[in-house]
Amino acid sequence: MKAKINSFEELLAALDQDSPLNLELQTSILCPFAIVLPVGFSLSSVDQEKTILSFNNSDGVGLTANNEISNLNIQTNPGNRAIYLLSQQDDLGTLTLSNLTITGQVQILIRSGSLKARLIAENIDIVSCDARRYSEQPQKYGVNVYQGAFTVYNYNSNPESVIQATLTNITLGRKGAPVIGTGLFVAGFGDNGGWVLADQISTGDIYSNGMIPYGQPNMITAAVFILNGAKIKKLTNKGRVTTYGVNDMVLDTWGQVDRWVAEQPITSYGPSGIGFVNFGVVDYFEAKDKIETFGLGSRGFNQYDGTVNQAVFHGIQTHGNGSIGIQVSKPVGNITIKNDLITHGAVGQTLVKGVLVSLPADGISVKAGGEIKQLNIFGSLITYGSGVQTFNVEGGIVKELSIKGEVIAEGKNSVAISVTQNGKTSLNGVHAISKLGIAVLIEKGIVTDRTELKAKGGKGDIIEA
Repeated sequence: MKAKINSFEELLAALDQDSPLNLELQTSILCPFAIVLPVGFSLSSVDQEKTILSFNNSDGVGLTANNEISNLNIQTNPGNRAIYLLSQQDDLGTLTLSNLTITGQVQILIRSGSLKARLIAENIDIVSCDARRYSEQPQKYGVNVYQGAFTVYNYNSNPESVIQATLTNITLGRKGAPVIGTGLFVAGFGDNGGWVLADQISTGDIYSNGMIPYGQPNMITAAVFILNGAKIKKLTNKGRVTTYGVNDMVLDTWGQVDRWVAEQPITSYGPSGIGFVNFGVVDYFEAKDKIETFGLGSRGFNQYDGTVNQAVFHGIQTHGNGSIGIQVSKPVGNITIKNDLITHGAVGQTLVKGVLVSLPADGISVKAGGEIKQLNIFGSLITYGSGVQTFNVEGGIVKELSIKGEVIAEGKNSVAISVTQNGKTSLNGVHAISKLGIAVLIEKGIVTDRTELKAKGGKGDIIEA
């Protein structure tokens, strides 16, 4: 049954009814306190362009079970929750959010007592939000994570507890006016219980800023963060994804993603703001446009735990000191770079597992414990900073290597190719150039094939120790 709502008083009276109603706002309404939709109630507007449901001193709309909110503008203070879950029922039924423009957080967080929920969200545009105030935060790898402007969080540790989710066209923030905290946040309770299972997630433009002070190593955020306990079948970033803050990753996962495709540029501007970070399990990842980072220690792609079976990059470019292009310290499958990988920086501080360390802005770095099954580069590897290595196999393994372009170290005392600490790789057909340093350095490293290796260095062509 539909109830036409023309005032706050009529809204309160309708919410007090016993039978579920479809509440249709006929005009804009200001609420002095939060409201709660009883089980089975829905909320919409007769004309979204003319209707704002606003809350001047509180959170916004609380959901219970089997609720729907659609075709509406909802405005709270940015630090409040515009839509949140207020129920501990065993079965929360289906929660549907569609065609919403929002100021404030969307927080779908289930707690102990709730075992299942179905969440459908489509065409959600969060204009402004500050999600830093909430104490429920994932903790792993020495860091905490702020919640997001759009948060889906199963905070029930019961392994039988599941949120089934479909999220399409989620847009967050604006260029130069990002949401604060994480952008899109999807998390289960942990590695062993409390799950979020999503068949599909797609995003529009996302702009976020963690607002984390420089030098604080134990707090991170991301524009898109898939955390442990979350399993995603298909994730598509259809719009630009951009971060501005310290420790503000662009794409990050501790969970599991079967197929992840970013169709537009991936960009970070803040220190330690990494383009794509994988601590989980990703079967296929593709960045169809460039990954570019500008901050101190802002790397292009990191694989520090878990694995990625196949990753395809259009191109990677970093600008800050300590900003490695690609760093791998766990076994991965096939990595393809369709164009150039370029770094401009020298040595600088960057965040690694909750600790700030100094690293050179190497092009590709394969550390001990890291292994790349197949590395295919159709462009060139180029570094411009001093004291860096363009292709650095430092204790790791590259089983198959193909570089169509050149490996170039432009900076002073830089090494184009470095194979050290029992690192292992083929250099067959590779062309290495170091204008002011060493072209190829092999120091307690293993080169399985150097057929057609070409090397030219200002301080040495091929040096073995």
